[in-house]
Amino acid sequence: MRSRSVLAAAAAAAAATVALGAGVVALHRPETQTAVTAASTSSCAPYAAITAGKYWINNNTWGSNAGKGSQCIARTRFSGGTLGWTTTYNWTGQYNAVKSYASVVLGWHWGLKRSGTGLPTKLQAGKNIKTGWTFTPAKSGTFNVSYDLWLHTTASPTYNSTPTDEVMVWLYRSGGAGPLGTKVATVTIANTKWYLYEGTTSWKVYSFVRAANTTKATLNLKAFLTYLRTHRGLSGTKYLSGVEAGTEVFTGAGKLTTTSYSAGVS
Repeated sequence: MRSRSVLAAAAAAAAATVALGAGVVALHRPETQTAVTAASTSSCAPYAAITAGKYWINNNTWGSNAGKGSQCIARTRFSGGTLGWTTTYNWTGQYNAVKSYASVVLGWHWGLKRSGTGLPTKLQAGKNIKTGWTFTPAKSGTFNVSYDLWLHTTASPTYNSTPTDEVMVWLYRSGGAGPLGTKVATVTIANTKWYLYEGTTSWKVYSFVRAANTTKATLNLKAFLTYLRTHRGLSGTKYLSGVEAGTEVFTGAGKLTTTSYSAGVS
């Protein structure tokens, strides 16, 4: 059993984290993509899109109006369906506002998607969403490294289709970064402890925050959706339309290096 003083310190730390996350719309609004030639492997243009087979890397700077800075993406590897990339950034400004979420996209992102992704897929179909991710995060700053899943009620979402739900899976967080909403449960998925937060913006937001940071994960994201269907009332008639993986930056200068990433629906 921990002492009262340790419990108090832990509670204070948790409160600080939630306070940082409270009111932060840590989500990704529609944007206009910047065209990048097919041969390009890097770009510093906001919303640049670099393709790699069924994936594309999105230099998403949706929250940049809350601060100042820049962000660059680069594809470093693509072979046999496995991708490597980097995100280099430097953001200042409002400490509790997300500036960017550069990510690799599989499937839908406001109507922009590649072929051969296996998405959308109805949740009650029970498809596996197997992923593997090895990365090195920035050494400092306020950010997370996370998956981001989008859900719709239609099998053919377009640019104008507002999601009904967003499911985030945080693997790593730094600098007190916290998710939208309030903590509603502590759960065990894939033999790992997660804190589940729920919040609402233009859609419902679920965030599974890993209790201990990791820089390497092999997950079937289906398990998180199954938990929400079983315990939180998520409808199995909805469609998983997009799966993203990237870093959500509040403030700081740094670099996320992904040495190996893959995701597939089967």
